[in-house]
Amino acid sequence: MKFNKVGQVSLLSGVALILATAFTACNPVTIDYLYVAGSKATPGQIQVFEVDRVTGALSTIGSNLSDSIVSSGGNNPISAVPSPNGRSLFVANQASNNVVQFTIASSGLPSSPNIVPLSSEGNTPVAIAVNPGGTLLFVINQYQPGCSTATTGAKTCSGGALAVFPIGSSGSIGTPVANGKLNYWPVGINPTAVNALTNGADVFVSTFDPNAGNGYIYSFGASSSGALTPITGSPYFAGIKPMGITSDPTNRYVYVTDFSQNELIAYSIISGGILRPLINGPFKTGNEPSAITIDPRGRFLYLTNELDNTVSAYNIDLPTGTPSSAVNVTGTSSNNTGTLPVGIVVDSGFGRFVYTANFIDDSVTGFQLNASTGTLTPAQGGPFPAVGQPTAVASIPRGNHSIETIQP
Repeated sequence: MKFNKVGQVSLLSGVALILATAFTACNPVTIDYLYVAGSKATPGQIQVFEVDRVTGALSTIGSNLSDSIVSSGGNNPISAVPSPNGRSLFVANQASNNVVQFTIASSGLPSSPNIVPLSSEGNTPVAIAVNPGGTLLFVINQYQPGCSTATTGAKTCSGGALAVFPIGSSGSIGTPVANGKLNYWPVGINPTAVNALTNGADVFVSTFDPNAGNGYIYSFGASSSGALTPITGSPYFAGIKPMGITSDPTNRYVYVTDFSQNELIAYSIISGGILRPLINGPFKTGNEPSAITIDPRGRFLYLTNELDNTVSAYNIDLPTGTPSSAVNVTGTSSNNTGTLPVGIVVDSGFGRFVYTANFIDDSVTGFQLNASTGTLTPAQGGPFPAVGQPTAVASIPRGNHSIETIQP
């Protein structure tokens, strides 16, 4: 078959259009959806942003601001985490004493909330985490069942509660895993954060006791069914007031921020979930460090300094786990955020951007991550206005992306 020149041009144009469309489909402008939980409104709010893959700039989905906001399913959302497959978002509402599972629609919006009240599992949730298989939801409650601020001094109200819920294939939250006659595992008073290893073997909870002046990490071995076993030697000392906890993708190190002593405490994970402090730590941070995260490659660590309104960046020495400050050309390892940064996340699409939720000035600060050095530069167009009093931030990839990970 022969084509005249007009036909040839049309054919070439058609092929170019198909190729362009295919390229765009494989490389969307939006690489992630960013979810910000706001606690000021009643009920609480979840705001959805699109992350630009080139600049890291945020934009709200829909034509109006209201199009990007949904109810959190309760009051005072305090923690938000995605499922590993990106199909669900889990939110803990502290004042309403519940956890909520949202299905992520094709638009990126959370939809079809499945609200699970907390009762026999404890009350007043402070943090949640999902295991890497997406089959278990870990919920840290400030108080054990029947306890509150008025009863914490009683013998029966001696600490917090770690509850474990199975997650169904659709993302639905099941009945809590039993611990004998209890629906939770006791931990110390004032629990602050929970972290599950990427291999699913261990779970860690940070707590602090202001009367004793000590912070602690409770370590549990986790079965595939969600049954937990306290690790020998647990709890471990963790400064004075540990606020945030995370672990690296190789399951070799755990890192904790000490809010009171302005330090980052690092541990090696010994076989069986036993923790050993790195001998060259703790490590200096800014003032009042709290939220903490590690990039998906396991090379860089970032934490928020609430009093300084900054992010501190660290390189992780892979053989030893030692964090060292990632220094910018200007000679500083801290980066300015909005006022009172309380949440932090690295985008899960490409692992190239870092975002903080800033509680006082109702904003999100974005940074571009230098994949070679770990240093940060402000994202284009920021800071970004957000829902009132943001408390948590989470990221879900749009489509499939491949991030090179570090092997142990």
